[in-house]
Amino acid sequence: MTEERIVIVGASLAGLRGAEALRSAGFQGKLTLVGDEKNAPYDRPPLSKHLLTGEIPTSLPALPNPYQLNAEWHLGVAATGLNIKNRTVELANGVDAERLVVRHRLPFDQLLITTGTRARPWSNPSEAALDGVFLIRNFEDAVKLREKLAAKPQRVVIIGGGFIGCEVASCCCELGLPVVLIQRGALLVHALGKAIGDIVAQMQREAGVDLRLGVSVSKIEGNSQGQVQRVHLSDGAVLDTDLVVVALGAVRNVEWLQKSGLAVSKRGVRCDQFCRVLDPSGAVVEGIFVAGDVAEWPHPLYDNRVIAIEHWGNAVVQAQTAAYNMVAKTAETMRLHDHLPDFWSSQFGVNIKLIGLPETADQLVFTQGLAKDRKFIAAYGEAGRTIAVVSFNSARWLPAYRKEINKSFPPMQGALEQFDCSPIAPEFASSHQT
Repeated sequence: MTEERIVIVGASLAGLRGAEALRSAGFQGKLTLVGDEKNAPYDRPPLSKHLLTGEIPTSLPALPNPYQLNAEWHLGVAATGLNIKNRTVELANGVDAERLVVRHRLPFDQLLITTGTRARPWSNPSEAALDGVFLIRNFEDAVKLREKLAAKPQRVVIIGGGFIGCEVASCCCELGLPVVLIQRGALLVHALGKAIGDIVAQMQREAGVDLRLGVSVSKIEGNSQGQVQRVHLSDGAVLDTDLVVVALGAVRNVEWLQKSGLAVSKRGVRCDQFCRVLDPSGAVVEGIFVAGDVAEWPHPLYDNRVIAIEHWGNAVVQAQTAAYNMVAKTAETMRLHDHLPDFWSSQFGVNIKLIGLPETADQLVFTQGLAKDRKFIAAYGEAGRTIAVVSFNSARWLPAYRKEINKSFPPMQGALEQFDCSPIAPEFASSHQT
């Protein structure tokens, strides 16, 4: 009997945790991990936080690996295609003497896709290539940006008011740097809704951020040496700057799968509740699983609404669930992926934590604390049930609220103080804004 071969494409958090879970579940066959970055798996959340301010050294924030994986690693190698019929992953290993791409086909019996996301680039390639225009997509990007921040730029312009943009703005304030943040709509409107986003906006203004909401960037201008020099806004304003950070969200790494016969879209790779990848007709593709930021699946706690999220905790749990199901003996013994999404962000001296999926909420209620004190808990409701809870510097109360998800709204009243908890509109955006 030949040795079973499992290939994991994507060697970051989900890929590593999936590999560990496979070995822990008893898989003894050949295990291969493929990653397009040359670095071993590392922790990405510090890239937009503590690494930029110098709180942690510029050494790679490696992920702990307690298992002896006995795996074959292909790092710095991109997957370029998938052949379901032949059960092979196509890799681009470099170029030959005639500058032709040399490709290698990696056979598998089962495949776990964990290719994650990358930072969304600025729309104009020539402007994006200017010296001083940054994305934060990997460790090297963060180290270079840290060096630029340490050199005291005249002004930092951040394009995008999501969590990454807000965290970078916080780092700039901590370093004493002038910073402008530009957002077409309200701050954090997609993640938390305008009602909560407005609280973060006030935090930023109090910290000294020049917050420009309701405008967009029409042009990034460089000088004759190719160095960024100015940013032009849609309202006619022109900002002199020598450092621009583009924080416009993420793009899922699915291009290598476009001709694979899998159900793939810009939202990710579609799978069922057991992490099994589907084909365009909705049928399960045997032996192919997906996990982490690149996955799109129906969540059982939210009426099987198809979701795609980019949370650290989900990447870990979904990879572990997929790995368990890859070695399960029967379909009846597979585990359902029903992890309740959670997320955290640290900015402007406030620790923000979110549990659940709030974006379909029609009501919001503050159940503990006061917004003006930046210490509170607020719950999101939809059609009479609690669907998510956010805390500002009040995370110790979240375990109790976690139990209220999917129960009646409003949830239990707060223990800190009792006051009028009249619901308000959370005001989520209906479409993508940058």
